[in-house]
Amino acid sequence: MRSEQRLTVFVIDDDAAVRDSIALMLGLAGYRTSVFADAEAFLAAWKEDWAGCVIADVRLPGQSGVELQEELGRRGVALPFIVITAHGDVPTARAAFRLQAVDFLEKPFDHQQLCAAIETAFALEERRIERQDSRRADAEKLGRLTAREREVLEHAARGLHAKEIAAALGISPRTVEVHKTRIMEKLNVRNVAELVRFAIAATPR
Repeated sequence: MRSEQRLTVFVIDDDAAVRDSIALMLGLAGYRTSVFADAEAFLAAWKEDWAGCVIADVRLPGQSGVELQEELGRRGVALPFIVITAHGDVPTARAAFRLQAVDFLEKPFDHQQLCAAIETAFALEERRIERQDSRRADAEKLGRLTAREREVLEHAARGLHAKEIAAALGISPRTVEVHKTRIMEKLNVRNVAELVRFAIAATPR
């Protein structure tokens, strides 16, 4: 499944006519949508596997759209945000962009404006999903290594050669080379340079 098939536009607006209009327009344009009347309803329904972008009105009962954006950031949720409002002002726009909003659109906005912002948001989300999938795949590969192989990999990340790794671990250089060969097979890397790059990426900072 391509990742864009998982992407949803989450529309949050307390005006039922507005959110239904946006959802209808986006549905006709081929986007999958999910609508909410306020930030609290969105947070109550939130699932970790949701992906896409959020379109949130600034003025909502309870948390504002920008406060929701901030709350999700605190939770480590990286959904791109498009902030919409009928009462645009510079401080609010600055707050939204400081929290890395994709766009800040004043009502009434046209179809092209909104779709352009969504496409920008989806492109960001695609890259995030690719990085997440890559990290997950790397973690699965690392899980195949034995404890000793992890030790060899960690020393390789520090740039140590076989003799130095052998001395540090109390094993022979030949055994280190055997471990390296097995590690390369399990991680599906082709040479020592790729092994070192993988090791550096996998080593906690």
